[in-house]
Amino acid sequence: MRILHTSDWHLGRSFHGIGLLDAQAAFLDHLVATVVEEAVDLVLVSGDVHDRALPPVDAVLLADDVLARLAATGVRTVVTSGNHDSAVRLGVHARLADRAGIHLRTRWQDVGTPVVLEDAHGRVAVHGIPYLEPDAVRQPWALPARTHEAALSAAMQRIRHDLAARGPGRTVVLAHAFVAGSPDAAPGLASDSERDISVGGIQIAPTSLFAEVSYTALGHLHRAAELTPSIRYSGSPLAYSFSEAGQAKGSWLVELGATGVERADFVPAPVPRRLHRVRGRLDDLLLDPALAEAEGSWLAVTLTDVRRPRSAMDRLRTRFPHTLTLAFEPDGGAAPRPLLPHVSGRTDLDIALGFVQEVRELEATTEEELLLQLACDTCHSNTDPDADQRVEAG
Repeated sequence: MRILHTSDWHLGRSFHGIGLLDAQAAFLDHLVATVVEEAVDLVLVSGDVHDRALPPVDAVLLADDVLARLAATGVRTVVTSGNHDSAVRLGVHARLADRAGIHLRTRWQDVGTPVVLEDAHGRVAVHGIPYLEPDAVRQPWALPARTHEAALSAAMQRIRHDLAARGPGRTVVLAHAFVAGSPDAAPGLASDSERDISVGGIQIAPTSLFAEVSYTALGHLHRAAELTPSIRYSGSPLAYSFSEAGQAKGSWLVELGATGVERADFVPAPVPRRLHRVRGRLDDLLLDPALAEAEGSWLAVTLTDVRRPRSAMDRLRTRFPHTLTLAFEPDGGAAPRPLLPHVSGRTDLDIALGFVQEVRELEATTEEELLLQLACDTCHSNTDPDADQRVEAG
């Protein structure tokens, strides 16, 4: 059986104000093409289909379109909800979708009821575990602790109970959670773009929970990772933070044989625009020939000039038109000087000009002073259009 494992689409998400829906649509085109070209039998989507519980209409339509296209290929697709999804909204037509081969598994009440497939080697039970908020299942499942490990352990107990009743066979599990071999390994897996799912500071579940599963398709972490040969994160198909610069994005194409995973190949996703992080003095960045490859990238820039350069973003964008973020960390790391302590007896304009000089260590230009004067005068202007009429009437 050929399995394509993907997750964390986050449809509707933007990147520092840049809409990504076109890039997400291009990835989904690539996904459908891969299903056809590689003769995929089963697609696994391990949560976070959408970026928020109430997604924009265009994102909902995009999800509907790709699921309909997958159904038209004849491939079976299992989708679980993630911590960004609304489980109710994502799974609202689950019973109808089942008939089309699109299996939406978003309810904790359904954990332990698999989608059953057959191949040349026999039965494969596919168990979808939606994102489990420990507080939501703590009482009905009698969890011993308020942790994700306890919730996933209870879910796996239900899955093992089903497998014991069915007899020998292979098992595939989808789960949306922070899973690691050990707490020490966890920091190397995370990215800035993932929403914290910790409960009381405890969020990590061990890989040992899935030791008996033929293949575990994980979602939530945005970095593709092989925790064990049979336990993998596909990661997100696009980079959603600059902490993901340099990460390979894509899906896992898994060959499930008679006894388990025979091979797994990473299928790279289309890259709409590469990400770079650069650091240095403004003039050096503008002239450095080694940064030519970053000119077409989305850029996060940290300037180290001792004094904050004027019009830094405008100047950067003359060479790097896709600069998105700008930070200042002056060389030497000198602590900022205290701002003006005394304001009594000073005009508003004088205070504003002093502030500019303290922060930038340069006096305001004539143009800046005129702009500040206009701002101060505007703040003092009469904002009550009826005041003059009341004075005349009095």
